[in-house]
Amino acid sequence: MSVAKILWVDDEMESLQSQKLFLEHKGYEVHTLTNGFDAIDYVKDNLVDVVLMDEAMPGITGLETLARIKEVNSRIPVVLITKNETENLMDDAIGSQITDYLIKPVNPNQVLLTLKKIIDNKRLVAEKTTSAYQQQFRELFMALSNHPDYNEWMEIYKKLVYWELEMEKSDSPEMREIFQSQKQEANTEFFKFISKNYTAWLDPKSFSAPIMSNHLFQFKVLPQVEKGVPTFFILIDNLRYDQWKAIQPIFAESFRVLEEETFYSILPTATQYCRNAIFAGLLPVDIEKQFPEQWKNDDEEGGKNLFEEDFFKAQLKRLKREDIRFSYHKIVNHHDGQQLVGNIHNLLQNDLNIIVYNFVDMLSHARTEMEVLKELASDEASYRSITKSWFEHSPLHQALKKIADKNIKIVLATDHGSVRVNTPHKVIGDKQTTANLRYKHGRNLNFEPKDVLAFKDPKLAGLPVPNVNSSFIFAREDGFLCYPNNYNHYVNYYKNTFQHGGISLEEMIVPVIKMVSK
Repeated sequence: MSVAKILWVDDEMESLQSQKLFLEHKGYEVHTLTNGFDAIDYVKDNLVDVVLMDEAMPGITGLETLARIKEVNSRIPVVLITKNETENLMDDAIGSQITDYLIKPVNPNQVLLTLKKIIDNKRLVAEKTTSAYQQQFRELFMALSNHPDYNEWMEIYKKLVYWELEMEKSDSPEMREIFQSQKQEANTEFFKFISKNYTAWLDPKSFSAPIMSNHLFQFKVLPQVEKGVPTFFILIDNLRYDQWKAIQPIFAESFRVLEEETFYSILPTATQYCRNAIFAGLLPVDIEKQFPEQWKNDDEEGGKNLFEEDFFKAQLKRLKREDIRFSYHKIVNHHDGQQLVGNIHNLLQNDLNIIVYNFVDMLSHARTEMEVLKELASDEASYRSITKSWFEHSPLHQALKKIADKNIKIVLATDHGSVRVNTPHKVIGDKQTTANLRYKHGRNLNFEPKDVLAFKDPKLAGLPVPNVNSSFIFAREDGFLCYPNNYNHYVNYYKNTFQHGGISLEEMIVPVIKMVSK
């Protein structure tokens, strides 16, 4: 590890020689200067990890020097050393972005602690994270070997997300690699689990099934709705649980999280199926039966999500909740978002306001098409970062802030997540075969059985039968489905892109969060 370089600026430096020697003995490289002008010149030409600076110096004060140093390099941590703890001085110092301050006379150990806090903080956090994960690794390994049920799978996935976010604090590529292989192993086991249990969950007589897309409103949203307290149901399309964790601190500024839960997205984990199932409260096979005109299969012309409001009205009628006064808004561009900001107060007169917000889904699709976004969202961490930046500056955030002082409830959810794909699998099909990379349906599909979960009879998966002899296949883990013609081109084009429609923890276990205004 390289030696940390300290610049100490004080006009009485000769009286601080013992302190300098103490720090050098502790492994720091200390350069000393006696005035602010020299300090400004020094940081222009030299790498400095921390500046220790006396406030009261002749010629140019510590605060003036600080301002000039920040112009040269705003990221250098500066510790102000002062005899004077007056409030004005501290306000000025903090306003000028000091990292810390010490009151004279300073003790050598006090200086050492400050330096450790600034320089070693990241390393110490990383070391603690690594050692804590090493302890948890075995617990996660045991949990995976223990045939988890659907509740335990949700807990395992939450723990994996927790450690993935903690790993961002670690500088250890080796630990990240170990974590990634554990996450991969979890997805391998999860695929086996879904393959074995999915059809049983769809049986209406099933005693043991998780809350899935088609029951989200009945069990997670409508029980929250009460007269006199408006409930906002916000569905952010394609929001993974880790992306929720990235935007949670922004919500926490104005709202209190009451429950942070997850539910299971139905298959295929694609908007047209999941979102229609959420609003209709039905599996796609039943939506097609009850709404033959409105339901569109992948290969049919026309919009696939145009009737969510109609489906929802029918669900309220079926559940005998027609007394609920609701509004429905779908935001697909910035203009719609601005209209929502202007109109948000008018929604407070409703019992329930549904806001479908389509940004994260557009981001994942645009990332596939645009090189610049591939660079900006090159991995999970940057994908989360872009999601956070979007939400912070979004019309949705603006609109919610405008009503944060009102007595409201929020239920935030999504329709499905997405997974970064890396493993290509060949599939051969006829002209009617769908283009999605994570699932396909068509006649005479030819594929390697071990690469997918296949349903010869789509009805067993709660899905309509688009054509006679149509079957559905779902990609496992980080797989993506490519045709043999132009195979290498498509493999290179789609590798390392975020896709959805298949079976992975990231796509299927998704957030449903209950919040209230503070």
